[in-house]
Amino acid sequence: MRDRASVILVENNKVGLIKRIRNGSIYYVFPGGGIEEGEHPETAAKREAFEELGVIVNVSKCIAKVDCNGTQYFFLAEILDGIFGTGQGEEYTDNNRDRGTYLPIWVEIEKLSYIDVKPKEVAITVQSIFN
Repeated sequence: MRDRASVILVENNKVGLIKRIRNGSIYYVFPGGGIEEGEHPETAAKREAFEELGVIVNVSKCIAKVDCNGTQYFFLAEILDGIFGTGQGEEYTDNNRDRGTYLPIWVEIEKLSYIDVKPKEVAITVQSIFN
């Protein structure tokens, strides 16, 4: 597995997540994806935010690193431009991927401990920072 980079977007006491429905399971992930060869994690997080969400972001500090089949980086970010939910990445356009559905949504921060967010430890960190 390769390293991954994700963004944590918080606005109006809500966090931007991707609702995933796959193989009968419903869970949530922070928007992000694989880091390309030679790409810096911060750059990958910005690229993934645009591909998955349709937004241009400013990435600030990394608030979590999780080791799971490679290193996953989680960056606080803010939206500079674009419309949340208009991403055109391959997860939306490649019908042959058979990887379930992806739905960008805003979730109230206080609900992070009640829904299945992966990884859970990052959801708890976000909740502790913003509550």
